[in-house]
Amino acid sequence: MDLVNHLSDRLLFAVPKSRLYEKCVSLLHGSDIQFRRSNRLDIALCLNLPIALIFLPAADIPTFVGEGRCDLGITGVDQVKESNVDVEIAMDLLFGKCKLQIQVPQNGEYQDPKQLIGKTIVSSFTSLTAEYFQQLEGVNSREELKTKIKYVGGSVEASCALGVGDAIVDLVESGETMKAAGLCAIETVLDTSAHLIVSKTPSNPELVEVIKSRLEGVLAAQKYVLCNYNAPRSSLPGLLKLTPGRRAATVSPLEDDDWVAVSSMIERKDMGNIMDRLKDLGASDILVFEIQNCRV
Repeated sequence: MDLVNHLSDRLLFAVPKSRLYEKCVSLLHGSDIQFRRSNRLDIALCLNLPIALIFLPAADIPTFVGEGRCDLGITGVDQVKESNVDVEIAMDLLFGKCKLQIQVPQNGEYQDPKQLIGKTIVSSFTSLTAEYFQQLEGVNSREELKTKIKYVGGSVEASCALGVGDAIVDLVESGETMKAAGLCAIETVLDTSAHLIVSKTPSNPELVEVIKSRLEGVLAAQKYVLCNYNAPRSSLPGLLKLTPGRRAATVSPLEDDDWVAVSSMIERKDMGNIMDRLKDLGASDILVFEIQNCRV
């Protein structure tokens, strides 16, 4: 059945079934995109917006979005570049971070990528690998490569030990799997993370913008907390340098004319240091609140 025609009244949103799945679901729920996925079905209808979620392998999502079969999707930027499709890479979602790296046997003869010219490289990212070695060899096409690029869909890290290749190009998150396989990195081909991608011809551009805004709100809520405190009016200039807010802090008068109340968004990662400095500068009743969602 052709989903594009069957669900013509809904925007099709491709969601990965891979390691990114749980983070994606959390992000969608935080954006108030309400749905229930029954019995691991690959389609879920949104309950409060005209959206159908289509659950696909992350590697397939760029193709579906690039061909306009889905309006937007979430996948790794590595998959987008590997697929070489024409889509809008709309937003870094700041999770699923990893590196596409050239890995070689530890204590082996290869310490520099140039030593791999003319050797056999195994990867599931053959396009990105070929592109890297084309630049390294200074050639214009894959046909001119001296280096042999071999495709393996899974368990790429076992290729060197099994004698299939001299090196591999694969995604590395913590590096533990590679270490266990006796490999070490000698070059990073690409830093990657999960991104929102959008078709160049979405069926409902206005709804796409709504989704972007909601996702941006969740990401901002994850990055910031709301800091409220009371302070002497005379100390305000120094305090506002510390808590300027995204655009400006909110300053409200108190019944005591010499004091004000300040409310400002601050970055979560700096929260402890900022609270300590506020106290040192004379602020009191310093409170920090979680931001559930926002529009910034």
